[in-house]
Amino acid sequence: MELEASKIHQAVKAALAEDVGGGDATTISVIPSDARAKASVVAREAMILCGMAFMREAFLQVDPTIQFLYQSRESQSLEPGDIVATLEGPAQGILTAERTALNYLQRLSGIATLTRKHVDAIGDLPCRVLDTRKTTPGWRLFEKYAVACGGGKNHRMGLHDMVMIKDNHLAALGVVESEAIALAVQKARQAFPGLKIEVEADRLEQARWAMEAGADYILLDNMQPESLVQAVELNRGRCLLEASGGIGLDTIHAIAATGVDFVSIGALTHSARSVDIALDFATIQPA
Repeated sequence: MELEASKIHQAVKAALAEDVGGGDATTISVIPSDARAKASVVAREAMILCGMAFMREAFLQVDPTIQFLYQSRESQSLEPGDIVATLEGPAQGILTAERTALNYLQRLSGIATLTRKHVDAIGDLPCRVLDTRKTTPGWRLFEKYAVACGGGKNHRMGLHDMVMIKDNHLAALGVVESEAIALAVQKARQAFPGLKIEVEADRLEQARWAMEAGADYILLDNMQPESLVQAVELNRGRCLLEASGGIGLDTIHAIAATGVDFVSIGALTHSARSVDIALDFATIQPA
C-alpha cells in the first residue's frame, strides 16, 4: 500500500495549523531566529517503524531549509537507541515541528508494531491478519497503511468498496431469518455486481445459509475454535472465511490453526499504543 504525497502534505498542513496556530510562542520568545541546531530522532523501545514521510513533511513544511537525513527505513524493526533520522538547521523550525512530526511517527509506528506482533504470533500458518473500519476519523488511510507496514492485510477501506451484510441489515429486511441472508446477497449482487460480498454469521446455521447464497466471504463472529473448525469443514472451500471478535495475542494462533483464511482485529487501529520515540538535540549554536 502506498500513500499519495499530496495526502500526506494536506494532512500534515492541517496538523501544523492545529498545533502552531498563530505561532510557536515559546520558541519565538526563547530561541533566537538565527540559532541553528543538530538533532536526532531516536527509538526508545523496540518497534516497527512507520510514518517517516509524515515526519519529514512536518519539519520541511515548517522550514524547508532544514537538512533531513533518514538513518532507518520504513517498516524496519528497531531496537532502543537506534537512530531514525538526523536533522540540522534553524533551531526554531526544528522545535516548532517536533511534536507534530513525532505524533505521526509514534502513532503509526505503534500500529505497525502491534500488527507485527499478531502476524508473528500466527507464525507459518496460512492465515492473514486483517484490519477493520475501527479507525480514527480522518486517519483511516494512514492507519491502514501502518497495518500494511506491520505485515497485515487491508480489509475494505470503507462502505463503498465491499458489501458487508451484518445482523442489523438482515433485521431491517423484515423477513424470516432463514430467508434474509439469501435475499440480502441477491439484492447486493444485483445492485453492485463488481463488489465482493461478505456476510456476518455468529452461528453455524447462518454461515451455512451464507455459503449456499454464494457469498464471497463469511465473517465468523465471536465463534469458539471448535465452531470455526466446523465452519471450515462445512465450507469446503466455497467462501473465504474470516474469524473476528476479541482476538488477541494469546488466542490468535489457536484461531488461525482452525483453518480460517483471515483473522480481523479492530484493536490494531483502535487500541494500539503510541511507541516511545524522542527528538534529542545534539547541539544548539547560539546566534
